[in-house]
Amino acid sequence: MQEEPPVRPQHNRENRRMTYRENISNEEVNDLPLISFDGTITVIDTEEQQEAAEYLSRQKAIGFDTESRAVFKKGVKDTISLVQLSGPDRSFLIRVNKIPLSQEIISVLQSRRIVKVGLAIRDDLLRMKQVNRFHPNRFIDLQSMVGDFGIREMSLKKITAIVTGHRISKAQRLSNWNAVSLTEAQQRYAATDAWICLEIYNKLTQHE
Repeated sequence: MQEEPPVRPQHNRENRRMTYRENISNEEVNDLPLISFDGTITVIDTEEQQEAAEYLSRQKAIGFDTESRAVFKKGVKDTISLVQLSGPDRSFLIRVNKIPLSQEIISVLQSRRIVKVGLAIRDDLLRMKQVNRFHPNRFIDLQSMVGDFGIREMSLKKITAIVTGHRISKAQRLSNWNAVSLTEAQQRYAATDAWICLEIYNKLTQHE
């Protein structure tokens, strides 16, 4: 009798689909311990970006986000102020309201080897292309990914709470990102938003 081939196990995402809850309330999120990026933060406001590019190019995956000047007038579009790119222990905040992205950083963004993880990335990429034209590769939107794990929430704050059991602060979201100097609170907030995307991605894919 011919031996049957072994049954191929279901994809890990399918197996783990019920591991995470679908939703979480604001009250539950507020009861969770606060988490923020505790690595090295480098603010870049010159065209010398080689150190950042060398670090980021060594990573398999990085987190990214952008911040824009808050606009409260109808019909007036916001403009990009900051691009955040983060590895596990270093986060780079590039002040693109002052300088463009360097060719070295663009090479990272166009790399087919390095995964770039963000949330609601369509607008982020559009804003980044306002600064430099480039062809993005290997960008992953967490909003398109978390549904495979049973999560129905779409905000970064709630996805963070469900996946990591912590909360992140959004207190600096509407602060002045075009200020002469970024405050320590702004730097921590911006670095955290990029880094936590990478953390969530790593947790979701750690058994694949």
